[in-house]
Amino acid sequence: MNFLAWIVLGLVAGAIAKAIYPGNQSNSILGTLILGVIGAFLGGTLYTLLTTGTLAFTATGLSIGGVVLAVLGAILALFIYYSASRRTI
Repeated sequence: MNFLAWIVLGLVAGAIAKAIYPGNQSNSILGTLILGVIGAFLGGTLYTLLTTGTLAFTATGLSIGGVVLAVLGAILALFIYYSASRRTI
């Protein structure tokens, strides 16, 4: 059941982050899922770092707060990805 929760959280968080982030992100459903899971890990890790002061690689759970953190982490992941892959002439 935990695996199914990760898939649902990844799809929801990735889809919301892609809708909020400006620009055209033409990813497949698998890309959206991966974006959401990366966002969940990034959001959970940043939350743990800010609240406890220790760096622990954790992920968020399937709750309202977890989805919010996963969406924020996915937006941050999109920002980092597009900043790193931007081409300059």
